[in-house]
Amino acid sequence: MAGPATIRRATPDDAGLLSRLAARTFTETFGHLYPAADLQAFLEGNYSVERQRTILAHPDYAVWLLEQAGEAIGHAAAGPCGLPHPDVQPGDGELKRLYVLAAHQNGGNGGRLFATALDWLLREGPCVLWIGVWSQNHGAQRFYRRHGFTHVGDYEFPVGRVRDHEFILRRPADWRPS
Repeated sequence: MAGPATIRRATPDDAGLLSRLAARTFTETFGHLYPAADLQAFLEGNYSVERQRTILAHPDYAVWLLEQAGEAIGHAAAGPCGLPHPDVQPGDGELKRLYVLAAHQNGGNGGRLFATALDWLLREGPCVLWIGVWSQNHGAQRFYRRHGFTHVGDYEFPVGRVRDHEFILRRPADWRPS
């Protein structure tokens, strides 16, 4: 038995680990959708060690690692909203990434990472929260709907030459679970 997974805030020293984990989880989840060259260009541009180090050192962003038996099995990232929607305001937060390796899904780990990221986003009080999600990721959309997020817009997410149709989800600052 591997024991329960733990969550910890990542530091700039975790940049290499985060780079490898982010590339692995993205590829496992979405890699089949893209030509190899487009996927590789996306991974190199978005999940390089240096880019992860910059994010991890930035005071407005936070990343958490989900670890079990000494292995990183998931991660979440949050920060100021950067989604292309006209209603985004300064002070709005965004869940930027939430990934758990497939072999470790459906055990509550994703929910725990999600709660950790949202607690951090709401640390200074209620605010509008945003999430971008692939239009065909119905499981994630159901999960986010249960947590008060609704579809308010669309945009294109570039992965190399491919442009994915993404949904923009928003949760109002005054949302309360029913």
